[in-house]
Order: sequence, then structure tokens, then C-alpha cells
Amino acid sequence: MAKPDNRNDNVEKLQTMKEQTAHNIEAAEETMANTDLTKAEKRAIQEKNNRRQQSIDSFEAEIADEMSDRKNGYK
Repeated sequence: MAKPDNRNDNVEKLQTMKEQTAHNIEAAEETMANTDLTKAEKRAIQEKNNRRQQSIDSFEAEIADEMSDRKNGYK
């Protein structure tokens, strides 16, 4: 039998994932600024940071959805 959908802590989990992703962006930017990387390596880091930013945008949308659902009766 499937477990019931437990959404009690979805907002908190999503917020944590968003914060960790933002931290990864900051760490990557520090790496680019403080080391001798090739142009290709810098480009790869920037591309990854762009994907990370897209993930943050998705987390924010999902957090908003979960908050709305929580206000409308989900616990």
C-alpha cells in the first residue's frame, strides 16, 4: 500500500534546497575569482551556475505553490 502524501515539511525542504543551491553559486563564483582557471573551465562553471539559478527560480515557484496549498487546507 502506498504511503499517504505527507506535505507537512515541503516548504522547509524546498527552502533548504534553495539555500544550498545559492551557497553553491557563491562558492563557484569565489572559485572563479580566486584561482587560475582556463576560459573553458570558467565557462563551464558559469553555465552550471546558470542552471543553478534556474533551479532556484523553480524552487521559489514551488515554494509559492506549497504555501498557497498550505493556506488552502493542506497541512
